Amino acid sequence: MDGGYLQLCGRCFDEAAASHFGLYGFERVVFEPVRMVDKRSAEHEFQFRTRLFGPGMAIDACELRDGSPAGYEFQVIGEPDDDPLELLGRLIGKMRRALALTHLEDTDHGPQVNDRLILRGTVDSDPAEGHRIPMVVIDGREISWNELGRLVAAFEGWQFKLEFRDRSEEV
Repeated sequence: MDGGYLQLCGRCFDEAAASHFGLYGFERVVFEPVRMVDKRSAEHEFQFRTRLFGPGMAIDACELRDGSPAGYEFQVIGEPDDDPLELLGRLIGKMRRALALTHLEDTDHGPQVNDRLILRGTVDSDPAEGHRIPMVVIDGREISWNELGRLVAAFEGWQFKLEFRDRSEEV
């Protein structure tokens, strides 16, 4: 293209990327959504998406609520010639381990950091805010920036370690 962008569907993008990188015979796999239960016995539905990119292939799992993405998101990255079912198995294992953990507990004063004193989640942006106010997703729950402040205010004077990891890594 001469100085512009071309918007492609996922399948067309993968075909173009496979052709560009000489990955002849690359097959895009479509996985059916799955439902999983977390430690609190809450059910979560996940939709999968595979994507081919320069050095590899990613499989993303995105939680759906009322048909829209919300809550948990997971990813694994493999080589373009890796078995997609093996990658899916790795991803589902990662999802199970994450859903088996809780970091928040509901109290009369709202959500609080549980007694393990660890928060794991993802950084996102609040779709209700037009100017990209950050929010976090912890235990599949969307927590506003202000609510996160209230969660950590109980630890005034304490130390903490904030570490950022790629979505494909396990935390």
